[in-house]
Amino acid sequence: MVALRWIMGVLMVAGTATAQLPEMETSVDDQSEVAITVYNNGQALVRDVRRITMPDGDLALRFADVAQQIRPETVGLRSLSAPGSVAILEQNYEYDLISPDKLMEKYVGKRVILRNYHKDIGFESIEAELISVNNGPVYRVDGQIFLGHPGQVVLPEIPENLIAKPSLIWQLRNEGAEQELEVTYLTNGVSWKADYVLTLDRNDEQMDLSGWVTMDNRSGATYHDAQIKLVAGDVNIVREAMMGMGGGMMDQAMMARASAEMMPQQEAFAEFHLYTMPRRSTVAQNQTKQLALLSASNIACEKVYEFRGQPQFFYQRIPQFPDQRVTVFVEFENEEANNLGMPLPGGIMRIYQEDSQGMLLFAGEDRIQHTPRNEKVRLRMGNAFDVVGERTQMDYRIIATNVHESAYEISIRNRKETAETVEVIEPMPGDWEILESSHDYEKRDARTAVFSIDVPADTEVKVTYRVRVRQ
Repeated sequence: MVALRWIMGVLMVAGTATAQLPEMETSVDDQSEVAITVYNNGQALVRDVRRITMPDGDLALRFADVAQQIRPETVGLRSLSAPGSVAILEQNYEYDLISPDKLMEKYVGKRVILRNYHKDIGFESIEAELISVNNGPVYRVDGQIFLGHPGQVVLPEIPENLIAKPSLIWQLRNEGAEQELEVTYLTNGVSWKADYVLTLDRNDEQMDLSGWVTMDNRSGATYHDAQIKLVAGDVNIVREAMMGMGGGMMDQAMMARASAEMMPQQEAFAEFHLYTMPRRSTVAQNQTKQLALLSASNIACEKVYEFRGQPQFFYQRIPQFPDQRVTVFVEFENEEANNLGMPLPGGIMRIYQEDSQGMLLFAGEDRIQHTPRNEKVRLRMGNAFDVVGERTQMDYRIIATNVHESAYEISIRNRKETAETVEVIEPMPGDWEILESSHDYEKRDARTAVFSIDVPADTEVKVTYRVRVRQ
């Protein structure tokens, strides 16, 4: 109880002494260091260090130039020059910013000056009362009501409760004149994503890969010459605390010229990955910025053709499915032996390939999830034009309750000038057994049978099999 009365007493003293406290203001001009760590969820951790000369004792400090989308409950303050010498007694966040609409709202019921230009007499000014701003200003002049005004509205002063920029207002207890204060806080409105450019060679056997980070700043602040860190991973956030937040810009030649020295350093951080940009950069408000993430060449890859069935095919009679397109994928191993081996943040990989004249053309894109090193990356390019499939159910029987037997003929036609291998992937439901087949198959898992079919150029190959499934 004694401790509780003491805390209440301190708060009462702080509250009653507010008007007598010496007031100071610090702006971005006092900033000696700024760092911004951006997460995948549209939030960023800002570290703002400023050198300030302050009197001893209690004072009010306006800490200006913070992000407009700051989360005030996440603010931390400490002295780097004299740890423990600064304590926060009270904190407020002011964000009622000056704007034409806000100024007009504050002057409803007050006197303003209406100024207009006349070619014969120059500027003419009259005094008016602003009586409303709903759907446009309404004035009272000499007992008459005016809807709008053709000239300018002049206000005598800025209202006290409006500010030019968002600020943290602290009541501090300080011990020491020269202080280096570190302020950290989370803000919404800063996001980043990874974009990749993958260039396939003409033989579909090797590729080059460039990765870029695209940052978007809508937080309401500019971070000058900031150290930039990026966290890739799914950091848990309590959704009630979240607030609303607001293609690549560089051509292929610019991407290709990015040097290895410009690539970020990456390290494991908690259960995530942290990427530290090698150079400082200014991240301006309402700016989209791109920074190099990775660059690798001579990566072995493989193009894979897939013709895939559906689980429901095996429980019913189905019609013939002619001229089905075969899906095309590109696969590669993200390992050091393959000139990679870097954790890849989730993002979109865009695939390009040269035509017969050496011009790079867009060949498809796919999104990857966060991919650790030594894992396979699999990208869907689209559907093959010259490789088609056809599925025909040759027989269907209900052997017993929940036991079905069916036979299929699958035709793969390759109209390309080169031979291709097509994987016929059959997702089998329940317990299944292939009774007979024209080609060998692999039981890839408990629910999947895969036939790898070599199809010569401009040739048709037919696969037949009979299967029994039990639900």
